[in-house]
Amino acid sequence: MAPSATTTTEAYTLSYDKIKCVDAALGAAIDYGAGKSKQLIGAALKGRVEAIDHDLCAVGDEDAFFVADLGDVYRQHMRWKKNLARVKPHYAVKCNPDPQVLRLLAELGIGFDCASKTEIEQILNMGVDPARIIYAQPCKTKSYVRYAAQHGVKQMTFDNADELYKTKQLFPDAELYLRILTDDSASLCRLSQKFGAHLDGTADLLALAKNLDLNVVGVAFHAGSGASDPKAFIKAVQDARFVFDQAEALGFKMHTLDVGGGFNSDHTFETMAAVLSEALDVYFPPEVRIIGEPGRYYVATAFTIACHVIARRTVADATLGTTSYMLYLNDGVYGNFSNIIFDHQHPIPRVLKAGDGMWYDVRRSGYETPSQTEYSIWGPTCDGIDVISSSCMFPDVLDVGDWLYFEDMGAYTKCSATRFNGFTDSHDVVYVCSEPGAGALLGML
Repeated sequence: MAPSATTTTEAYTLSYDKIKCVDAALGAAIDYGAGKSKQLIGAALKGRVEAIDHDLCAVGDEDAFFVADLGDVYRQHMRWKKNLARVKPHYAVKCNPDPQVLRLLAELGIGFDCASKTEIEQILNMGVDPARIIYAQPCKTKSYVRYAAQHGVKQMTFDNADELYKTKQLFPDAELYLRILTDDSASLCRLSQKFGAHLDGTADLLALAKNLDLNVVGVAFHAGSGASDPKAFIKAVQDARFVFDQAEALGFKMHTLDVGGGFNSDHTFETMAAVLSEALDVYFPPEVRIIGEPGRYYVATAFTIACHVIARRTVADATLGTTSYMLYLNDGVYGNFSNIIFDHQHPIPRVLKAGDGMWYDVRRSGYETPSQTEYSIWGPTCDGIDVISSSCMFPDVLDVGDWLYFEDMGAYTKCSATRFNGFTDSHDVVYVCSEPGAGALLGML
């Protein structure tokens, strides 16, 4: 078993009880305030849209925009602390580097998973201790490694021999985690095709690290982004124990296991957390530090996007005697709907504004009224693949100037938007906060 090893990183997570105390001091009970969240988001959406005069507004005033409920992010952290108390989260910055989200998470005391110099710099510029950052990129740019070394970001992952030679040259004092291959076949986005050392090669990598006098302190794995099979975590933990034992036999002082990301924010989280927690308790004693790299778990449900109908095309079928419509929005798959292509998501369109009315929170989506008018929904670019929905239904005829909104748009959306065709990749975010605890931490009360 691994020896006890207390590091400075142990101090950077607020406990579940401490977070509850923040709310208790404000006289608030944690009740997973989805109802309040809906009210705040609805008011923000309506207020923004009603203020726009499409006939007179300036360029950019009617662009798509987000409403983000930071209270939702806060509730997700409370949920994590309740169900995975042993695993210290390091938010995957790549998922959504929104500055207010990062600020809240920093105030909550969690760590950060960074994959580039820019991400590391963004977190350091917030005043976060470099000990709270893991440079979780197995294949790193040399200049980025030098930057990490210069700024004291010691925790780094590797999965191949060349990376060890690079580390010896540029950052011999780094604290290294050997990333191992896992079965991520049940995940939305597979990562094992790109990263992870096979178990039959881990002994050689550890021996090389020993010969180079490098400091291997842990093992890392990743079950894939949007993992859905709890058994993948069990096998990965078992494999990590095997590699821990290999390393300790060579004399390494192993003290940390990084269980990666892959955690969803839906109802499956509790089951996944229970399975992982049990496996950790079986294979790793309490003195071994456990960290994780959740991304979408924290932000997926916190962001709602509103988009303007900029054009409409009527499609009449004389044979069937039907009329359908093509709606063109001011955002698409080259923008914030990049999650359709890169993250295998299926955003659900809902009507925010139709004519002179506001329909927000009428729980009727474009897929729930098949007897109504049919639409296809397209992005603004000239590319034919820029389609958000090939077929959906709404109860009335929508027109130019109406607005749609899409929930659960916080993960892998704004971070991968492009400027293709000259459209903007920067969209406003209106922040609301449905949790007094989060508001107190951010000074939003």
